[in-house]
Amino acid sequence: MALKLLIANKNYSSWSLRPWLLLKAFDIAFEEEMVLLGDADFKARISVHSPAQRVPVLVDGEAVVWESLAIIEHIAERFPEKAIWPSAPAARAYARAIATEMHGGFGALRSAVPMNLWRPIEPRPLSDKAAADLAGIAGRWRATRERFGAGGDFLFGAFSAADAMYAPVATRIRTYDLPVDAVAAAYVEAVHAHPAFVEWKAAALKEEQVLPADEVDWPVVKRV
Repeated sequence: MALKLLIANKNYSSWSLRPWLLLKAFDIAFEEEMVLLGDADFKARISVHSPAQRVPVLVDGEAVVWESLAIIEHIAERFPEKAIWPSAPAARAYARAIATEMHGGFGALRSAVPMNLWRPIEPRPLSDKAAADLAGIAGRWRATRERFGAGGDFLFGAFSAADAMYAPVATRIRTYDLPVDAVAAAYVEAVHAHPAFVEWKAAALKEEQVLPADEVDWPVVKRV
């Protein structure tokens, strides 16, 4: 039975991006179902599958998984032949640690600069807390690349679950022209150049629904 992934707006939904990007990057077939965040029946449609009433949701036969990191773990178990997590034990442990940190942390930065792929690249000042989050993320990236990233352009060389978790932050850094070091800047470029992300963004730029809460320039909506 084919996998089905329920996602929301590609322009805004950072949580939806993560498992979608992973499935595409590893060439795993799935059916995509879009449930727009601003629709009146959003919670009703999602609650059929998820008690959390949030996206993303993965339906795999009788197994239903919500929360991005849980979905990624399910996919890794379902397709053990895919190198979804790094194969070396030390690297795999490190990858899980930083992925979990991304899942539950850096809230000040995420709130200050929501994912918005159609916004033109323009600088936006950060609060001290958001700037500290940004510095923390850049530090994780730098440490990971130095220790594990010699084999390619991503955190652990080849694209992995950790990159899927951090991809939305990479979009924020570009969209809001946030200051980062050369290592982080190169990583942001690698994420944006990945064919799966290019496909996601192309679809995002065609969307029409506007969510004021994710438009930092509201009531102005800036679009590339």
